[in-house]
Amino acid sequence: MRHCTYSPKGVCSTKIDYDLDDDNRIHNLSFTGGCNGNLKAIGRLCENADAASIADILRGNLCAMRGTSCADQFARSLDEALNQ
Repeated sequence: MRHCTYSPKGVCSTKIDYDLDDDNRIHNLSFTGGCNGNLKAIGRLCENADAASIADILRGNLCAMRGTSCADQFARSLDEALNQ
């Protein structure tokens, strides 16, 4: 299991933490800051899901006029982690 921490940019959340197992499945996703209930729901929905599939679903999701969102930032984090 590999732990990942990401510092999102341009959103209310200040940190994203999660683990990737050997099959690149997501575990223990948590966001610091941001819309608490919505981000907890994303964490539950992503538990044990394939990281590449989740990145494809969440990539490009926008929040207001920010040009990104916490979900989009999580997708960017997954892309980065999968390309290491």
